[in-house]
Amino acid sequence: MAKARRTVSKSARQAARKKTRQDRKEKAVTAAIPAFEFKPRTRSQAAALKLIEQNDISFLIGAAGSGKTFLAMAYAIEQVLSGVKTKIVLTRPVVEAGEKLGFLPGTFGDKVNPYMQPLYDAMDSLIGKYTASRDIINKAVVLAPLCYMRGRTFNDSICVFDEAQNATYTQLKLLLSRFGENSKVIVTGDPAQSDLPVSTGDYCALTKVYEKLQKIDGIGVTKFLNSDVVRHPLVGKILDAL
Repeated sequence: MAKARRTVSKSARQAARKKTRQDRKEKAVTAAIPAFEFKPRTRSQAAALKLIEQNDISFLIGAAGSGKTFLAMAYAIEQVLSGVKTKIVLTRPVVEAGEKLGFLPGTFGDKVNPYMQPLYDAMDSLIGKYTASRDIINKAVVLAPLCYMRGRTFNDSICVFDEAQNATYTQLKLLLSRFGENSKVIVTGDPAQSDLPVSTGDYCALTKVYEKLQKIDGIGVTKFLNSDVVRHPLVGKILDAL
């Protein structure tokens, strides 16, 4: 019995030393990561950021180029790097903008990544491609196409639902019922740029959904105007003209 106790004790000491080394390594890595800071570029972005902080579900609606996706990704990255959340769930409707690409070869990631590229572009701009911060975010990202969403629950997460104007009513309802404890959902979209057929009842599904939900406590809606566009100055004028 004494020998058994000594064996257990030795194993416990080895496990404790291993955990200590891992903790030191993790602290060293964390210390090497610069603090992430994001400053809104417009009053509308500042208001939207406050809305996200105050609500568990936020709808960022309006003009292309106003920074909706950028803002959602910045908030998600900040939450993970600060240790508040552990996952960033990314999803977009798989809908082409007027062109049919047909069958896409390759793995699951190969098929989905082209649709997620705008979200990766935002990450590139915010924290770079090859940084310690990006390594952490890459590990935290979960790709969740709507077709595989049924039955899933996302806890301790920031869920970014981008280009939601291309989602059907059923898909929006599905996504908004997936988030669990310690999670937030940020829905971005521009109803004026839907690629769904006008003849379908889902053409304005995003508008129908946020109008029904905006009076519920914990759900917020902010709308961006063409004057809020932060791309090239001509973009806002083009949207006004077209």
